[in-house]
Amino acid sequence: MPPTPQSTAERRAAWLSELAQGTDRFHEPRRDDCPWCGSKRLRTRLRTPDLRQRKPGTFVVDECGDCAHAFQNPRLTAEGVAFYHRDHHPDLQAEAPGGLADRILAARAGRGRHLAAARAMLPHPEPESWLDVGTGHGHFPAVAKEIHPYTAFDGLDPTRRVEKAQAAGRVEEAHRGRLTDPETAERLRARYDVVSMFHHLEHTPDPREELRAALTVLRPGGLLLVEVPDPDCAFGALLGKWWVSYGQPRHLHLMPLPNLLAELESLGCEIVSTDRREPHIPYDLSGAVALALSRVLPGLDAPWRPAPPTALQRRLRTALTRASVPLLASAAALDHTLAPLFRRTRFSNAYRIIARRQP
Repeated sequence: MPPTPQSTAERRAAWLSELAQGTDRFHEPRRDDCPWCGSKRLRTRLRTPDLRQRKPGTFVVDECGDCAHAFQNPRLTAEGVAFYHRDHHPDLQAEAPGGLADRILAARAGRGRHLAAARAMLPHPEPESWLDVGTGHGHFPAVAKEIHPYTAFDGLDPTRRVEKAQAAGRVEEAHRGRLTDPETAERLRARYDVVSMFHHLEHTPDPREELRAALTVLRPGGLLLVEVPDPDCAFGALLGKWWVSYGQPRHLHLMPLPNLLAELESLGCEIVSTDRREPHIPYDLSGAVALALSRVLPGLDAPWRPAPPTALQRRLRTALTRASVPLLASAAALDHTLAPLFRRTRFSNAYRIIARRQP
């Protein structure tokens, strides 16, 4: 049910009171060295506002001149992450083109991609148990069961979505929390044949700690399946802040493939396979168009805006949004038409690693 005018006014007052304290408190101190290799050879790769929800604040992505690791600098605190991730009510997500941008970004959760990721494990023995980290609503386990019908799929997520996934029968066991929580890691120690992380590591404060925790819950000889955005994708330079995989302020790290491979090997893993083709998500052009439209059209009636849009602004947004649909559809069609080419070039925007924990 849409919020009443009174509840909207109260929500806006609470937001504005919170914003009156400023957004600097949501950032850690800026660091002068790379969190991956410690090098001080940093350059600014990106400076951008929040393009999806248009919340206040500017975000910087720096890149290391030695290892090419890209990271948000200054990084959001836990309070800042909660602030910028916070949802308000479903109506905000349904409006377009901001809502269209969210749906385009959600293409990574599509059935076809889940099937492809599940099939990547077919050359290996059928797993008895599989933990999907950052599972959300459990859409991947629900699809993967079609490929691995004898596997027990569990889900882990810090939100209540995982409990809803269990209630819907998408996962057998729901673990609410983070993999790096000591209690969670100890409770699940050496329990799983496969641990998957789909577009999860880039959201975590410390990807290395997350990998160590994943190996803790794997059985000896178990497989770790990781998919992340590829910061070497040519779209990053071509589209700049409109490249959806920058994902600011949600993405804290963008890790080049060689860095993750070296880290896994240092943890005693055997690299089973890498793939830059199949994990490519055909959404770069359509995502850029959606983000740009969301930025230039009159704003949504969001609680963090000083005042609600006028009736004229609402009508203008509705008319321009409808007019933009052919443009978005054309961009999406171009993404899918060119996907076979992009997958074989530096325009591929994601990669997959399968690594085995040594016995």
